[in-house]
Amino acid sequence: MKDIIHFSHANGFPASTYRTIFAELADDYEIRSIERYGHDPRFPVTRDWPNLVDQLLDDMSRHSDTQRKVWLVGHSLGGYLSMLAACKRPQWVKGVVMIDSPVIAGWKSGLLRVSQWTGLDERLSPAAATKNRRTHWASRDEAWRHFHSKPAFARWDERMLSDYIDFAIPQTQPDGTRTLAFDRHVEYLIYRTLPGTLGARLAHGAPVPVGFLAGTHSREVKHVGLEMTRRIAGENFEWMDGSHLFPMERPIETAHAIRRRLNALSKQK
Repeated sequence: MKDIIHFSHANGFPASTYRTIFAELADDYEIRSIERYGHDPRFPVTRDWPNLVDQLLDDMSRHSDTQRKVWLVGHSLGGYLSMLAACKRPQWVKGVVMIDSPVIAGWKSGLLRVSQWTGLDERLSPAAATKNRRTHWASRDEAWRHFHSKPAFARWDERMLSDYIDFAIPQTQPDGTRTLAFDRHVEYLIYRTLPGTLGARLAHGAPVPVGFLAGTHSREVKHVGLEMTRRIAGENFEWMDGSHLFPMERPIETAHAIRRRLNALSKQK
């Protein structure tokens, strides 16, 4: 019987965007995921994301025997949710691999809270850009040209970009019109409610084994720092060439790195 990976996506990128990674892991693991966090009215976005954590735990409990532990793997938002879920239900979790989700701890946690109170975080994060994010395209070709022309997306593996366009911008009208599937207000709220308490929860160590993959050119890693992250991951820390979105830029290499971290965590247990 294959081990289960429950994968959680980054903010704004539905889980099906990662299909190339899932396919590479499918021989060894059963992959489960939630397509879009924050879009189920039972689990609204609030400060520190408790409802999104509950959304993950609810999905885990409904789709698997909770006596059978699973691996939690997540990118950015998904990495934080995976770690928070493991803190809440460690008995359900074999281990966590966080993908470019650096843990905010110490004085930076206080700084985050102040910036959220004052609204400064909106200007320092991608939140502001989400307010006016384009939501409609006349055709798949137009959507492809639009994103492929952007420097950040131009670095993507074309399989990942193709799946992003197919699943994050699905056709919604008979004439071929496509509409952004990830509600931009939900995306905005997720950015504005980033948890500042995870570092404190992990001050005495993580309740399950943890692995971490970090982008060599990730602005998020640069801004947050890695002191607490390295403390909880220990030897299960690995650099990956690329930006915060390196899974989209190097999906096959990312899948191999996830497998390496999971194999190492298995030996650690």
